[in-house]
Amino acid sequence: MAELKKQFPFRLGTTSYVIPGDLVTNARWLAPQVDDMELVLFDLDEVSNFPDAGTVDKLKTIADEASLSYTVHFPGDVYLGAADESARIRSIHTCLRVYDMMQPLDPFAFVLHFHGDRRGGIPSDDITRWRKNLAESIGCLLDKGMPGDMLCVENLDYPFDLVEDIVHDYGLSVCLDVGHLLMHGYPVDEYFARYFDHCRVIHLHGMQHGEDHHDISAIDTRYLALLCEWLRGGRADQCVVTLEMFDRHEFEESLSILTPYIT
Repeated sequence: MAELKKQFPFRLGTTSYVIPGDLVTNARWLAPQVDDMELVLFDLDEVSNFPDAGTVDKLKTIADEASLSYTVHFPGDVYLGAADESARIRSIHTCLRVYDMMQPLDPFAFVLHFHGDRRGGIPSDDITRWRKNLAESIGCLLDKGMPGDMLCVENLDYPFDLVEDIVHDYGLSVCLDVGHLLMHGYPVDEYFARYFDHCRVIHLHGMQHGEDHHDISAIDTRYLALLCEWLRGGRADQCVVTLEMFDRHEFEESLSILTPYIT
């Protein structure tokens, strides 16, 4: 599959856990096949995959030798809008720590969730407080030196227009997750039209039995055609399309489905 690298009208990417092994093992295996690898990070009490300096050096060597870039997905337990001030501050510190440790890799983008107080279409009982805390947290990150256009806010299960003005007002970018749009019933074409100019990362994954992050066989091909049509408009080098799945077979199946869209 090495011939698919640099063949699409976008930077082709996937996650750092397509095959069994750590970040370096996956980077070595993926480097000949994709243009970008999403570093999916977590830091829990019982386990963490935050790379040490030696691991970062190895990742940089692989990237330099294979023309590979990295997008960095902040840990899923970052709650920048949390009502609990200690949780909010801890989340800010986690983002700053990740940002600092990844600087040697010169990441293409950082993907960020604006988690609500709960899952679902209404993210909080106090939307005003939640949005205020999000804005204050983002302001703090920018004050500490994070470039806003590198921070890509991903659409989740609630309508993205709840946070759209924060994204625009602070000069942030968008991570448009097509799998989430389809799973929660949001109009893909309308989201593309509304947010594409601010989009730096696109996530592609399908659903099986109500669960996401599977291969893209369930995605209507008209959405794939729409995606490529938008990207052929001159933004190919400015946008990564990440096949966001965690299984080699599903990754390879998704590649085969994308092959007809080679430039």
